[in-house]
Amino acid sequence: MTPTGRIHVRDFHDDDLDGIVRLWEDADAHGSSHVYSLAEVIASCQADHAVVAVLDDELVGAAVGRAAHAQGWIVFFHVLERSGDERRSDEGRGDDGGAGGGLLDALERRMAPLGLGKLSVLVADDGAGFDSLTANGFETRHPLRYLERRMPVQRRELDLLKSVGGRVLPRHLWRNVSGMRHEKELLEERLVTPLSRPEMADRFGVVPPRAVMLFGPPGTGKTTFAKAVASRLDWPFVELFPSRMADTPGGLAAALRQTFEQVAELEHAVVFIDEVEEIASRRRGDPPSPTQGVTNELLKLVAEFRERDGRLLICATNFIRALDAAFLRHGRFDYVIPIGLPDAEARVAIWGRYIPAVVAGTIDVDKLAAASEGLTPADIEYAARRASQEALARALRAEAASVSEVSGDLRTEHYLSALAATRATVSAEAAREFLEDIATIARL
Repeated sequence: MTPTGRIHVRDFHDDDLDGIVRLWEDADAHGSSHVYSLAEVIASCQADHAVVAVLDDELVGAAVGRAAHAQGWIVFFHVLERSGDERRSDEGRGDDGGAGGGLLDALERRMAPLGLGKLSVLVADDGAGFDSLTANGFETRHPLRYLERRMPVQRRELDLLKSVGGRVLPRHLWRNVSGMRHEKELLEERLVTPLSRPEMADRFGVVPPRAVMLFGPPGTGKTTFAKAVASRLDWPFVELFPSRMADTPGGLAAALRQTFEQVAELEHAVVFIDEVEEIASRRRGDPPSPTQGVTNELLKLVAEFRERDGRLLICATNFIRALDAAFLRHGRFDYVIPIGLPDAEARVAIWGRYIPAVVAGTIDVDKLAAASEGLTPADIEYAARRASQEALARALRAEAASVSEVSGDLRTEHYLSALAATRATVSAEAAREFLEDIATIARL
């Protein structure tokens, strides 16, 4: 039977033991060489840290770990092949990373408060120094390969990251940005590679960026791209909300400075300010505008922020023309990058997220992508959800008896009708102004 539900990653329960044994046996049947015994795995499930993946009430995967001397070890990790590892997991950082990614990320989160510096795993393979080990009394069990990945936030930084409202994002967000190939290539070349591979950047004389500005119409995905960059770098993501900070003692300018000073204590960070025009609008002389002092402070903070390695400031605005001229001068922002409406490839991918799997093969997605040109991702999501809700309502009125009857009443024309009732967020005038801004303001 083909799985139909959504994979759910949760903590291990005692009644999952039978499922753990079945996973162990399945791994053994597929030729896996176990480093730890079944008894050790069961003991760690009960005494240490374990998470499981469940699909249609069946346990289809597990990750079990233990900690020793500031290092975490994965003692068992397996996912059933029939679960479809490409399926989305509803577990936070594992979202859209498959059951395996969801399990590993969930296990890492549960073990992070222990102050681990590394999370490691031993898997079967030929290992170096085999002859030397056996000659010195080591018994041959299995060839091993050692793997590890660095924890993105160290223990000393956890409280600090929490205090500034930061978090570690799923590692798979970059892959989830479908389409928009030109924008992704630009961000990969200008931001990700120089920051993640500084030795390569230095070889070509490229200075890693410190601050970038994203601009474009509302709803085009600027926040999504900022998060994707942080995910790609595997750096903590700190989003600042000026409207919330304005209520703190000392006012917005003081709150901004305090937050930037705290972020400076992190080893790495991507700091994101959306709708930055609210605190960096044009200064108009006498009498000064209410935000002029905040704009002045932010300009100073950007200059100071640029002096430290391992950090990236990303600002986003829907109204690039409203920004103070000093804010966009060379030396403050390395790049001013346009983020426009989704292209055809991206629209196809967006539709694919919201069309139910049971009817996906009957829907003309290319036709929907063509009909939704000029819409934002949020517009497309609204149209898709509207079509689904109306199909459900029709089925309920007809007293449909099964899920297949509900989903069968969802066709391409229903999505087209929903599109016809969807108002575009970006007007033709706004789209035209965006193209003008690309020609006169963008800096790539």
